[in-house]
Amino acid sequence: MAKKKPDASLKGKKPVNTAKKATKITRNPGHIANRLKRSEMYGKYLQQKGQEKKKKRIQRAKEAEALGDDEKVEKAKPKTLDNTREVDPTMVLHDEEVAADEAEDEFASYFESATPPKVLVTTRPRPSQKLFYFIADLQKLIPALHFYPRKGFSLKEICQFAANRQFTHLMVLSENSKHCNGMTISHLGSETGLVGPTAFFKVSNVVTSQSIPNHGASTNHIPELNLHGFATRLGHRVGRLLGSLFPHDAELQGRQVITFHNQRDYIFVRHHRYVFEEKKLKQQKKKSEEE
Repeated sequence: MAKKKPDASLKGKKPVNTAKKATKITRNPGHIANRLKRSEMYGKYLQQKGQEKKKKRIQRAKEAEALGDDEKVEKAKPKTLDNTREVDPTMVLHDEEVAADEAEDEFASYFESATPPKVLVTTRPRPSQKLFYFIADLQKLIPALHFYPRKGFSLKEICQFAANRQFTHLMVLSENSKHCNGMTISHLGSETGLVGPTAFFKVSNVVTSQSIPNHGASTNHIPELNLHGFATRLGHRVGRLLGSLFPHDAELQGRQVITFHNQRDYIFVRHHRYVFEEKKLKQQKKKSEEE
């Protein structure tokens, strides 16, 4: 077949690209109702976002190369939920009024080590066997924690029983499908029973010591307490309730730390033992000298 001759009107002219230019996607396409279209646009949105990040990264590398090795280039800080959240008006940093209230509240004697805490823990009626493994870990976590079986007693009777035996706190565990899913902590009086406050916590993602490979064994020393992230008025209240469960004359030779870390209204609980690296370095030096 003979080749088609180009039109005389196109001679000496460059071909024009008639394809549409890609439009910039300025927002997340989650609002698009059509699933296929939304998936297509979301892929383009991620691709465009990655290209913009790459351009910024290349630009920063060029700026660093131009400045040389003598001057440091400020690294871009990653955006997180914590550093991008709006300032809560109930945040308390250095408030004299709050400090004066806490110096005279019902938890002041525990933080001043004037009253030793004594915690009674019980369960719902007819608990499963798995709940007792969780209670065993709680006894390792909280020094003065004593377990009493629930049997058929009501909470009112248990509160009166605990107050008569000079327990300062009552802890009641609930479970669902043989997993602990709730914890109620109440502050008790010496003779009158329940005084308050009372707080309910949902329990999730529990990792017991038995499921941790090569875990360290806890000792009977009183641990150090680390309360972090309880910055609001309510956070101060919750933090002091949790802190009143522990004695505040820590025995540092035990090298144990209990951490309550509040982040986005989730309280993460950790029980750690720490090791000083200086001892390891000295041991390594001795071994090297002996060799």
